Amino acid sequence: MNMKKIIIAFLLFIASSTMIFAVDTPFSFLRYISSARSAGLSNAFMTVTDDPTALYFNPATISTVENRQASVTFLKHVLDINSGNINYIHELEGSGTLAANIGFTSYGSFDYADYLGNRNRGSFGANDLTFGVSYSDELDSNLYYGVTLKYIFVGIEQVSTSAIAVDAGILYKLKDGRTNLGVSVLHAGTQITKISDQNESLPLDVRIGVNHRLRGLPLLVNFAFHHLADKTDGFFDKFKSFTVGGELYLGKIIQLRVGYDNQIRTLIAPESDKGLSGFSGGLGLLFEDYNFDYGFSRYGSNANMHRFSLSMNINKLIK
Repeated sequence: MNMKKIIIAFLLFIASSTMIFAVDTPFSFLRYISSARSAGLSNAFMTVTDDPTALYFNPATISTVENRQASVTFLKHVLDINSGNINYIHELEGSGTLAANIGFTSYGSFDYADYLGNRNRGSFGANDLTFGVSYSDELDSNLYYGVTLKYIFVGIEQVSTSAIAVDAGILYKLKDGRTNLGVSVLHAGTQITKISDQNESLPLDVRIGVNHRLRGLPLLVNFAFHHLADKTDGFFDKFKSFTVGGELYLGKIIQLRVGYDNQIRTLIAPESDKGLSGFSGGLGLLFEDYNFDYGFSRYGSNANMHRFSLSMNINKLIK
C-alpha cells in the first residue's frame, strides 16, 4: 500500500477516535501500565527510542530497539495493590520487529462480610491481566509503524470480564538525529465476556508527542498530549491533558529525570491536597549489560507510586 495512504488512513482513524470516550471501567488499569523510566518522565514517553517499554505508549518504537532486549517492572501502588509487567523484543531478519508483553495487577485480599458487617467467612482476591504481541517495521526512511494486539482479563472473586484491544502508532525520526515525532491510539477494542451482562467500554487514549535532545546540553526533553479521546466540555479542553519530562545525563552511567502531568494535578488531585501532585522524578543507572531505573509519581499526599525496572540486553548476557 502507498505510504501516504497508510498515513492518511491512520490520521482519519485518530480523528474518528476522538469522538469516542470512555468513563471509568474495569479496564482502566490499562492507563497505568508503564515502566520506572517513563513514570519518572510523567509518561511523556511515546517518542522515546531504544527502550523496550516505550511500546506501551507507541508500538512503532520497538523498531528502534536493539535485538533481544527484555525488561521487568514492579510497581508498589497505594495500600496493598501491586502490579508489574514483562516485555521482550526480538528483531526478525529483514522483516520487522516482534515484541511480547505481560502485565498484571493484584489488589490484595478482601474479607467476605455479611449484611451486618461480620467478617468470618474467609477472603477473596481481585486481579487484572493483559497479554500482548506487537509488530513494527519501517514504512520509509526514518518513518516507522507499529501495532499491538492484546487480550485483557479482569477478575474479582468468582466473576470476570475480558476484552481484546489494539494499540497502533507511527514514529518519525527527523534527519537532525535529535528530534522524534509520534502519534498513537491505545486500547481501541471491545469487550468479549461480561459481568452480569453489563457492557463496559475500554479506556481509549489518543496521544501526540515529540521529544528533542538539546544541542550542547545532555538533556532530552519530552512532551505529549494524552487522553485526547476523553469527553470534555470544549474541544480545546482536551489539550489540558499534557505531560512534559526532562532526562539529564550525568556522564555515561547516571540519568536524572523529572516530569509533570497537568491532568493529574488539575483533574485528579483533590483541591485541598495539590502539593506536588502531578510531579514525578526518577533515576537511571546504565551499565554495559543492563539498566536499572526508579520512578516516583505523586497523585496526592496519600497516593505515591514507586516503580522499579530492570532492562537487559540478552545478547550481551549470554556471551
